[in-house]
Amino acid sequence: MKKILIISDGITGERFIQRVAETYTSENIYYVVELKAKEYEDVNPARFKFYEFDPTSFYKLSNLLKMEFIQVIIAMDNQADVENTIKNIRMVKKQLRVIVLDQWGIYNEDPNVVLVNAKDILASRLLDYLPNVPVIAQNVGLGEGEIMEVLVPFGSSFVYKHIGVIEQKNWRIVAIYRNRKLLMPSRRRMIQPNDMLVLVGEPAVLKSVYKAIKQELGQFPEPFGTNILLYIDMNIVTHENIKRLVRNAVYIHTKFKHDLVIKVVNPSDIELLEYIKSYRDLDVVVTIDYGSSDIKRTFFQDVKSYHVGLVIVSREMFGDYYVRKALYEAHVPVLKLAERSFDNVKDAALILSDNRDLEKISATIFDISEQMNLNLELYNYVHEHQEEKEQVIEHYYNLSAIFSKSIKVIKENENPIRTLKHKENFVQILPFTAKLTTRRIYALFSTDSEKLYFKLDDYHQIFIPVQL
Repeated sequence: MKKILIISDGITGERFIQRVAETYTSENIYYVVELKAKEYEDVNPARFKFYEFDPTSFYKLSNLLKMEFIQVIIAMDNQADVENTIKNIRMVKKQLRVIVLDQWGIYNEDPNVVLVNAKDILASRLLDYLPNVPVIAQNVGLGEGEIMEVLVPFGSSFVYKHIGVIEQKNWRIVAIYRNRKLLMPSRRRMIQPNDMLVLVGEPAVLKSVYKAIKQELGQFPEPFGTNILLYIDMNIVTHENIKRLVRNAVYIHTKFKHDLVIKVVNPSDIELLEYIKSYRDLDVVVTIDYGSSDIKRTFFQDVKSYHVGLVIVSREMFGDYYVRKALYEAHVPVLKLAERSFDNVKDAALILSDNRDLEKISATIFDISEQMNLNLELYNYVHEHQEEKEQVIEHYYNLSAIFSKSIKVIKENENPIRTLKHKENFVQILPFTAKLTTRRIYALFSTDSEKLYFKLDDYHQIFIPVQL
């Protein structure tokens, strides 16, 4: 039996003792010291021993401390009484662990004295009731935010997603509460509106996950970032295309209503630079790098310093193997602009594959289509395996009902890439996965429509990272 000493004086101490009495355990025996004896309900006399005396009396307390306690808990309403009680304990037991309810901000350097700040606990508990603030487990694990509870709102990007398609890197969904019942997560379980998710992971990662769960339409390029970066390398982009590229980027900037940054590296045409600089009058940030020795490193720095959520590049730049790899490593969406106007694009095309990456990025796709007023068209090649595709289609139909956004599912008997080549104008949206970073020559004989993205190089394309 483990002996625990409780020293109480006041209403908080009384409540604590009553709660302890209601908590079943056969391994602890409690010795309770009070200034005035109180009556408690359902107290097991075999587990509780009550004493009535002043714990600031060294003589009386030292006699009780002759027993071997593993821990002392002090809950008293007078600061001087608490401090003197601690001194009395230390005169007898130098290393005994003491837990103190601190209502005043007591200073104590003793490593075996744990001060539980009552005001911090109350403030933290009240914070849990604020809307749009994550509920963090305070008394489980490290208490640093590695366990979090999140309510899934009706318009969340996580609604109607299967857990198996959610990238969970350095975090996990460990429990779902629905209609006051606990559901254990599985790959095939679908998240529904008003589900309460219990998450475990690195605190910094969980903060990002929380923002993503609470994210609703009209926020893109968040949660990836807040600003748009047009990146122009004049050694790669043909000069006759740069003006069209800038105009299209400015148009996209007006649609998303986020700040636009134009970054020019390897400048080689003064007239074009003056043209780009003229957009500063429209509150566009223009920066020119005249002599960077490490363009890749400065690109990553720009993404971080400008908090970039969408990178815009020309098709020549995306076609460059090293540029494409750097764009993938930045983990932000990329809009590749073709040599045609963007302002008359009305449709967004999605080619279904036998994986479910399109389900992972579905909320971002709906957000983009909503802000740019695009129709969503899903192309299903019926001669390929259908089970995975049907689940993706079901997911998109569910989201279309939530966001009141109609979608069109087009069944194709031939490869959709051939069909889309005859379409006048559209933007293709694809998951941005590692397989898109391979050299194009290795994908020529592939049947994977995502690896063959370059077959539609004449059209605008948006590449969205599948990881949060």
